[in-house]
Amino acid sequence: MKIVFYGANAVSFLPGVSDRLKIPHEITSVPDAVDQIAQDELNAADVIVGVHFKSPVTARNAQLFQLPAAGYDQVAFDALPATCKVCNAFGHENAIAEYVMSALLSRHVPLATADAQLRAGAWNLWAGAGPKALRTELGAQGIGIIGHGHIGQAVADRAAAFGMAVHVANRSPVTDRHYTAVYGLDELNNMLGAVDIVVNTLPLTPSTVSLIDHSAFAAMRRHCVFLNVGRGGVVEEDALYEALADEKIAGAIIDTWYSYPTDAATPHRPATRRFEELSNIVMTPHMSGWTDGTVARRQATIADNITRLTEGRPLINQLN
Repeated sequence: MKIVFYGANAVSFLPGVSDRLKIPHEITSVPDAVDQIAQDELNAADVIVGVHFKSPVTARNAQLFQLPAAGYDQVAFDALPATCKVCNAFGHENAIAEYVMSALLSRHVPLATADAQLRAGAWNLWAGAGPKALRTELGAQGIGIIGHGHIGQAVADRAAAFGMAVHVANRSPVTDRHYTAVYGLDELNNMLGAVDIVVNTLPLTPSTVSLIDHSAFAAMRRHCVFLNVGRGGVVEEDALYEALADEKIAGAIIDTWYSYPTDAATPHRPATRRFEELSNIVMTPHMSGWTDGTVARRQATIADNITRLTEGRPLINQLN
């Protein structure tokens, strides 16, 4: 079979995939900007690996469009052949859960601040400094997780290990876990008002666009910290900015955004509103799931599905 890795993101997963395949295949790559040569390659491909696909680009022979990622909001299914199977890949949940816990712990255990102060001879956080040096504990917090998929479950497991009160809001019922409370998405605001930390893990779909809006932030406690490791568009941009600027919530840690660069070397603002001017937000460049472990697990999924397609077996994570 002919396998084409389409775009810079997909090419990141190419090294090592051939070693995971049972039999050799013709493997090539094309850039994000599709010229006639790249279009001919895509039309001839049996399998395309990529994170985006939209008209007028075509893939006339494709049997499988394999995402090396979980999100599929940049793929127009109707631009692919009707018989083409579309599958995604996970494997990022452990990395994202570590990011979430690290971001939260940094608010309770100020290692960098303590290090900088002690290098200057200051013992401000010493136990001997008395009550003014007391820290809060992450385990005393209640966390509300929006979405109970791969990421939501991984975050919940780690939060529970810290002794946190875990609340979950999900579209479908959650019955196999022991949480402090479980809510439907139609009860989301009830959960938001009951916790100290809110983490969005939802993907972007027609039903989740701007799900977290002005009313959602109004339901949160003023000391609440909001994290987004799902998709930027799930959170209304103006609502998030105004909640922070007006200090309706204590702060935010945002990893997924509203606008992305075409290449990593080009300076690019991630939103229309100037979040970078706010002091109560931590901004990271969609890095939470990007680890060598994530790449290896997704490479295994890509190779597995190519082998399954070759052997005529059911594919994993099929979306259509």
